[in-house]
Amino acid sequence: MAKYDFQRETRTPYSECYIVMETEVVVGRLDIHYADVVVHATLNIEETVTSDEIQDLIDDIEAELLDAVGIVRQEIIIHVHQGRDLGVYSAGDFNDTNGGNIRFN
Repeated sequence: MAKYDFQRETRTPYSECYIVMETEVVVGRLDIHYADVVVHATLNIEETVTSDEIQDLIDDIEAELLDAVGIVRQEIIIHVHQGRDLGVYSAGDFNDTNGGNIRFN
């Protein structure tokens, strides 16, 4: 059984963006970009996630998201970034479920 859940935020013909959840707590964000030869993904995760948990998360990404679209592990490159979320920046007035927008001019 998968430890992590993925809530899709957006999808285009060539990419998808997911919020990564662990027991109803946001622990990261995953952006997947489908290129011609290889799939590139960027995984941004919280500081508290351990190296073993990162591997578990990558396994869940493969099982839950990639298998469903016929992509195997050898066809994806995952860039992992670890840190803390500083907010969502936008010039628009969008509602953010993570505590509101930080506006820029």
